[in-house]
Amino acid sequence: MFARSPVLNQSGPTEFVFRAFTTVPELQALLFLLFLLLYLMILCGNAAIVWAVRTHSSLHTPMYFFLCNLSFLEICYTSVVVPLMLANLWGARKPIPLAGCGAQMFFFVALGSADCFLLAIMAYDRYVAICHPLRYTLIMTQKLCVRMVLCALGLALLLSLQLACLIFTLPFCGHRREINHFLCDVPPVLRLACADIRVHQAVLYVVGILVLTVPFLLICVSYVFIASAILRIRSAEGRRRAFSTCSSHLTVVLLQYGCCSLVYLRPRSSTSEDEDRQIALVYTFVTPLLNPLIYTLRNKDVKGALRNAIASKAASDTR
Repeated sequence: MFARSPVLNQSGPTEFVFRAFTTVPELQALLFLLFLLLYLMILCGNAAIVWAVRTHSSLHTPMYFFLCNLSFLEICYTSVVVPLMLANLWGARKPIPLAGCGAQMFFFVALGSADCFLLAIMAYDRYVAICHPLRYTLIMTQKLCVRMVLCALGLALLLSLQLACLIFTLPFCGHRREINHFLCDVPPVLRLACADIRVHQAVLYVVGILVLTVPFLLICVSYVFIASAILRIRSAEGRRRAFSTCSSHLTVVLLQYGCCSLVYLRPRSSTSEDEDRQIALVYTFVTPLLNPLIYTLRNKDVKGALRNAIASKAASDTR
């Protein structure tokens, strides 16, 4: 694909608009209410986990420290995307300037990458807890946990900054370009560039491998050792308890990595813009919504902490 002239009838700074889900006003109102409800459920569910972990000393362990950070990331991750999406559904489509699109892409990629790195850290935590239970408290110290979270966030910010800067040095023809998406994600923005994007696509694949493939392989290796350790446990009750501590995390991993890989690691020739947008709805709404449900429904400690918190709050209100 050869470069074309970057200036074609451009009368002002470059802006982007997002393609509407539908032009039928009744359907727009229905989608607005649906997405608003999902967003509020995501905020409430993940905020409840953060609150429970922060306020209950019984949950001050490495596993729940990582879960608290994961929930906080999910709140930030969806808040980067959903409010602007709702604003475009509520009324006329609102243009987003080039700098605004770049900022949204930077934070979306950074928070999503940190999410993936954190899931890999959580797998390592489960590996140490099950395979080396006697040394768990010696290995998973508070200092190490904080450092791992900060390293995950720092690496995610670095990769996202480099990717966003590389993409937004490209020329975009015309004054206002339509993005066939509901956010400034990397693949749909790349399609709008009027220049050779083969190098940029190659960089996107490299970042995708670093963010998705490498952590996923580390998770798989961790679970091979975990499965081996669980099978060596003699009692059925012990095996059940060990498996239950990992099943929630494994469910979230499969959802997150599966959907993201379909968007970022598939060959461009086998993808369509509409498919990418549909899959993006899953990791924007479904995964952040299921995280608190999966971890609370399958975790007695979190359920107990939330019940106690609600009961103590109700008791204090009645005094």
